Amino acid sequence: MRVTIIGGHGKIALILAPLLVEAGHEVTSVIRNPDHVADVEATGATALVSSVEDADTNALADLLSGQDAVVWSAGAGGGDPERTFAVDRDAAIRSMDAAQTAGVGRYVMVSFSGANGDSLVPEDNPFRSYQDAKIAADEHLRASGLDWTVLGPGSLTLEPGRGAVNPHARSGEGDTTSRELVAQVTLAVLGDPRAHRKTLVFGDGDVAIDDWLASL
Repeated sequence: MRVTIIGGHGKIALILAPLLVEAGHEVTSVIRNPDHVADVEATGATALVSSVEDADTNALADLLSGQDAVVWSAGAGGGDPERTFAVDRDAAIRSMDAAQTAGVGRYVMVSFSGANGDSLVPEDNPFRSYQDAKIAADEHLRASGLDWTVLGPGSLTLEPGRGAVNPHARSGEGDTTSRELVAQVTLAVLGDPRAHRKTLVFGDGDVAIDDWLASL
């Protein structure tokens, strides 16, 4: 499978890329900073320098031409609400529209467990901009014609991933999730139709990923 990771220098993406390559996929990692090319190519992926924040839908469609799947793992990093909406909402939505234009059928969104209207933080909380942006992007993806999966991990850690989830995790319950586990789940769901058109909230746990997917 030809897979494009958008946000290729992020912590999850740098773990995911070598997993995909080892599994036999052809990986392109999109990055904004040319200084990060060597880091990305050390994973076995091909680095493609492009600012998805600045690219319009047509440019993104050209970038995704010939690909089988997209993994969105990009983010503005918080702080500036304007840039948060520009990247986490607007650029993400353009990438979905571009994927459909380019004929890419599969789209996996790395979101978070609190990206829903039931878990909103107060409007004056600086985190609210990120939450609103992710909710809007996820809703656009669910309404698209893509074979989507939205991943909703809990608070991210740098602990090792054990390939096992808590399938009963819910937003607001304090579940933590290893970034390596997010990468392992992304690899597992990418080519698995059991995960198509589903939102999967999870944390670190004791249920093997395949057993979890079999229960969906």
